[in-house]
Amino acid sequence: MENNQATSTDTKLQEPPGTTAGMQIDHGEDSYKGSGKLTGKKAIITGGDSGIGRAVAIAFAREGADVLIAYLNEHDDAKESARLIEEAGQQAVLVPGDISTEEQCIHIIDEAIKHFGKIDILVNNAAYQMSHSSLQEISAQEWDHTFRTNIYPMFYLCKLAEQHLQPGSAVINTTSVNAYMPKPTLIPYAATKGAIQNFTASLAQLWGEKGIRVNCVAPGPVWTPLIPSTMPAEEVESFGSNTPLKRAAQPAELAAAYVLLASEGASYMTGSTVQITGGTPTI
Repeated sequence: MENNQATSTDTKLQEPPGTTAGMQIDHGEDSYKGSGKLTGKKAIITGGDSGIGRAVAIAFAREGADVLIAYLNEHDDAKESARLIEEAGQQAVLVPGDISTEEQCIHIIDEAIKHFGKIDILVNNAAYQMSHSSLQEISAQEWDHTFRTNIYPMFYLCKLAEQHLQPGSAVINTTSVNAYMPKPTLIPYAATKGAIQNFTASLAQLWGEKGIRVNCVAPGPVWTPLIPSTMPAEEVESFGSNTPLKRAAQPAELAAAYVLLASEGASYMTGSTVQITGGTPTI
């Protein structure tokens, strides 16, 4: 997993939200080995069709968890994620739809209870971003859409899941290095990631006495379909090269952190942020 730089075929720009077709992405398909850390657990992963979400879905399944994947409309990618979950011997449930609406979030929780009977792990991972060189390029509609996709569903899903979460349950939110070092070309996205950081810290305190742990992961640059579908070609070509490791991460390199936060190995971790930034400092 040492050579993770995008290739020229990878950097072909796509329409958002992007798909894995034609991209060289390591989700851990051939590398992740489970050891029963999540045996019997039931998990929801938003944005589990590709990228970080798929890597986490593979890892969770190989650790013994059944997985519901909520995704927008990338049906082929979602089916491949489901195939990999089932190949690990676990149940996969696919729920397409726009999670920016409370109605869709209700549907996700209902489907999880219908198929699994309980919820042990909630991974709020789905996100939207677009790159702009000027504030004037950002429409009010895009600003609203970014917040409704990146932060509203966390509120909806956590509120709806609360009645089903028992002591020992885990919520894991995907924030970003942009919560610490916001890029000027990603203003709406960076603002939501800061909001996610604070939402996580607040909810961890609120739910502490319930025994429900709430943590987040802050990735640096990660090679996913979101990148060639939301960034200009020149940024895609050099994506991740400004980190101390001089490259972007592959999604597989993040999966173990989500497994840790979902497992008993993190039983005294709540309100924490696991930073996986390729060496980019967050202090």
